Amino acid sequence: MATIRFGEWQMERAFQTALWLLQPEVVFILGDIFDEGKWSSSQAWADDVARFQKMFRHPPHVQLKVVAGNHDIGFHYQMDTYRIKRFEKVFNPERLFSWKGINFVMVNSVALEGDGCDICSGAEAELMEISHKLNCSREVNGLISDQKQRSSHCKNGQLRPASAPVLLQHFPLYRTSDANCSGEDAAPPEERSIPFKERYDVLSREASQKLLWWFQPRLVLSGHTHSACEVLHGAGIPELSVPSFSWRNRNNPSFIMGSMTPTKYALAKCYLPLEDTVLITYCGAAGFLVVIILVDLGLLASPFLLGCKLLRKFKTV
Repeated sequence: MATIRFGEWQMERAFQTALWLLQPEVVFILGDIFDEGKWSSSQAWADDVARFQKMFRHPPHVQLKVVAGNHDIGFHYQMDTYRIKRFEKVFNPERLFSWKGINFVMVNSVALEGDGCDICSGAEAELMEISHKLNCSREVNGLISDQKQRSSHCKNGQLRPASAPVLLQHFPLYRTSDANCSGEDAAPPEERSIPFKERYDVLSREASQKLLWWFQPRLVLSGHTHSACEVLHGAGIPELSVPSFSWRNRNNPSFIMGSMTPTKYALAKCYLPLEDTVLITYCGAAGFLVVIILVDLGLLASPFLLGCKLLRKFKTV
């Protein structure tokens, strides 16, 4: 419990400092905001939500968007309608979020099992509807030149911005492993070649192809693996797996700061202090404070006076 609380303190301080320093307009969290959401009782869930809202409190003008992870609603074999509704009651269930001409599609990747279950079928139908809306918007604005992709069923209605969307999801798109990942926050070298399991570590190949075909995104942001990785899919669609934000999962947590327009984006990785560095600093400061207190109480000779005495003895000799 002490480890969990310390990790929560670290995330709260890091988040609040980042809000103050960087002044973001929108914050996205890519799932697994709870540890045991898939098992929590109603009271435990309410307690966890209260702790989350305290840790990630933000001004009214900052929008906080959250996608579901397997620790929030369970893996496919654990999730049910109750857990999903409980999660969506706290966090807005909208899947398509448009902001200043930019489209963000928030995918419930846990539900993309592809086995035809009711929840999975509903999730896919919802994503197909969003894809249709975005394609209609792009068609109206003349951004789709491929006749095969043009739809004759676009109805008059509220059009979304015509820009290609950014996909936000917990599970990464399909890749065989992290063998081609690099950087100080990538998986440890001895773990990078371990094959990923479809529908557990990453989405299935089929589900990944569907998402890329439906949305033709300009960027994919994912989580789940706790380590960073940059991958190119298909015709060069970039995916960035964002590492964990918590010391509990890695010694060097980080987050992504992005600046986006309808046609361009720039991303920068922001590293949090190493856990080792923080602990050493605190221990050193605590030790220094203890020395000062002992000297003030007369229980320990002042290092300065002790040094002067030794210097005098050395001179007399």
